[in-house]
Amino acid sequence: MDRISHYLYKMGLGPRLLPNYTYDDYRHWEGRWEVIDGVAIAMSPAPSFKHQRIANVLGRMLSHALDKGGCSDCTVYQPVDVLIKENTIVQPDLLIICGEVSGSYLDRPPALVVEILSPSTRFKDQSVKRELYQDFGIPYYIMIDPEDDSSVILQLVDGKYVDYKNAVFELPDGCKVELDFSELV
Repeated sequence: MDRISHYLYKMGLGPRLLPNYTYDDYRHWEGRWEVIDGVAIAMSPAPSFKHQRIANVLGRMLSHALDKGGCSDCTVYQPVDVLIKENTIVQPDLLIICGEVSGSYLDRPPALVVEILSPSTRFKDQSVKRELYQDFGIPYYIMIDPEDDSSVILQLVDGKYVDYKNAVFELPDGCKVELDFSELV
């Protein structure tokens, strides 16, 4: 069973004939969407106030950490299109991109990705996106849970995510950033 079929099954939608949307289809849609393995997933309703507060605070923390670490080649972004493959486009809540960016989407792994869990995205973020980000080669994946103010930090080691119990992240060009997640609560 592929990722999206497994996700739909878990969401109680069961097997069905699924379309295979691509980036070319997606770029013409209105509203916020993600496409995973060709299946369109609406990004609504809008995130909760707590979710947005965490995103804003964490965005500032990450930017400050990049400045403090001398990471002038890296920038924090809030949702941008990440094209993992032609029929898989996601919008992480936060990400750090190092190096030049241009065009409408990012088509290479960012240095770090953050997803803030919500009731409607929890399963997708913890399983489907985790696998997507791992296979795409994203070095760090952070999941923040607003329900219990916890975080899970994963580091890519030998092609697999493992729990990372550190708050120092090594980014490209020898750049290191340190985060204190207690500031999010």
